[in-house]
Amino acid sequence: MSRLLNVENLETNFRTADGELPAVRDISFSVDKGETLCIVGESGSGKSITSLSIMGLLPPNGYINGGSIYLENENLTGKQEEEMEQLRGNKLSMIFQEPMTALNPVLTIGYQLREPLTIHKNMSKKEANQASIELLDKVGIPNPNEKLTQYPHELSGGMRQRVMIAMALACEPSLLVADEPTTALDVTIQAQILDLINELKSEIGMGVIFVTHDMGVVAEIADRVMVMYAGEVVEMADVETIFEQPQHPYTQGLLDSVPDVDDMTQELKVIKGSMPGLNDEIGGCRFHPRCPLAMEVCKQKEPPAFEVTSTHYSKCWLQEVNQSGKPNAITQS
Repeated sequence: MSRLLNVENLETNFRTADGELPAVRDISFSVDKGETLCIVGESGSGKSITSLSIMGLLPPNGYINGGSIYLENENLTGKQEEEMEQLRGNKLSMIFQEPMTALNPVLTIGYQLREPLTIHKNMSKKEANQASIELLDKVGIPNPNEKLTQYPHELSGGMRQRVMIAMALACEPSLLVADEPTTALDVTIQAQILDLINELKSEIGMGVIFVTHDMGVVAEIADRVMVMYAGEVVEMADVETIFEQPQHPYTQGLLDSVPDVDDMTQELKVIKGSMPGLNDEIGGCRFHPRCPLAMEVCKQKEPPAFEVTSTHYSKCWLQEVNQSGKPNAITQS
């Protein structure tokens, strides 16, 4: 595989009445061509802000404070909005979580689908119209010809989300950023959409960043998993390792909180406490107030990213304990 996206030491801040607040704290990761990286974590962990930073779509009070984002060796962090507009919808596409706010309510579905095709692919209106019909059919929308003349409010939430997915895939992007794209869909359509993304990934070598809180989806589509907490990457590994040998207590907590549908008597486990706010100053490891395995060092010093293996990293002081030959506190708990 060849490197498609490379993010180094990314910091994203917000200007607020309380001052400059960090939302993404010095994170680094990469995505290869044909690879799916799933970003997981609770609400407020920085998943969506990371995605919006890559897309250049941060809100007015948000800005990249440091680091770099390279897409196919092209630095995105220094680009003007006009330059980003040439990339978005073309080499770089995003599926948003809420289609009603992402689709233009006063333009027909057909107009919004044709636009990227005519701008980026130089198609005629007739060619773009036919391509739009094929795209809607591909994402499982019945009577696609009829849907082209309709407006977003005339479609159900699930239908609107499928239109968003069709728009994002229209120009066969190099990188697809999907922010909780199947949340509003029933399980049958969700499976269809995941299959479609995987199919296109194989066909055109598209890289995928998939933001989700659904560990079932992660197990189905991820090649690698990046676990985020309070704006930081706390663990990263291939999907099998994350599920079978998680090293960070937060990752273990996420996995433990997934209900077991085969055991209806099992009590649902939760991670006690809540995610810290952007302006909450926490010394040491930011997870330690909620961590059942917290040690004294966790409260005093921020942990580095320990190398578990060459492809597995965990930002937890337990790794220092584990690497000193003592029992693994997570796997033996």
